[in-house]
Amino acid sequence: MPKVLLIDDEPHSRRDLRNLLSAYPDVTITGEAATVDDARPLLRTADYTAVFLDVQLIGGTGFDLVPDLKPGTRTVFVSAHDHFALRAFEVNALDYLLKPVSAARIAGALQRLEAQPRGVTAVPAPPEAALTLDDRVFVRSGTTTRFVPVATICAVKSCENYTELLLLSGERVLVLRTLKSWEGVLPEPAFTRIHRQAIVNLARVTKIERAGEEELLFHLDAPHPALPASRRQIAEVRDRLKAAGLGGLLP
Repeated sequence: MPKVLLIDDEPHSRRDLRNLLSAYPDVTITGEAATVDDARPLLRTADYTAVFLDVQLIGGTGFDLVPDLKPGTRTVFVSAHDHFALRAFEVNALDYLLKPVSAARIAGALQRLEAQPRGVTAVPAPPEAALTLDDRVFVRSGTTTRFVPVATICAVKSCENYTELLLLSGERVLVLRTLKSWEGVLPEPAFTRIHRQAIVNLARVTKIERAGEEELLFHLDAPHPALPASRRQIAEVRDRLKAAGLGGLLP
């Protein structure tokens, strides 16, 4: 008899899954979580044989939780977008369901769950692929999801557990993703950290001016305030500017 955990940060999505699974008396839901932090202790202590796991969660992704799954767990990823599917199957996912999930897809997932041996388990996800300036990146801000062209990101600023994207249009988009995570996937040398709390797209820098003896201000090709480069980053920033053919901007 399948014992299932539901891990999804959207209450209505968990409700929909509960309703769909209620049609199967042999399925027991043994726990639910909405965030990565809540899911980890649940995955260690709960009694379960399968997990319905949202890809994008508060505090991280479903892929971050794969190492916390008990051996033999069958994993069904759930997402509103199909572009995570390849990565899901790279970690031995049993199935990949697109929201809104239909009754037919739940039936198919449960059939696969029953057919797959318990010994086949998920494996840690490979690193997220690096982006290029021609790519679009998926971002979620609150309940809104969208694709943003990488080339239109002028800068990324840290806001505690969040980051703020400063876009070419003048828009500011707050997303639940760390600056370090962005630094790992944004293309170099176009994107470079100029401060411990800011990454700048050098292609969107129109002017650099001095602000005191050891500080530089970066003006962007967008209606956003200029961003300061910290003293400890200035030498690296100068090298990156020269590598990007933008040494002429240096004051």
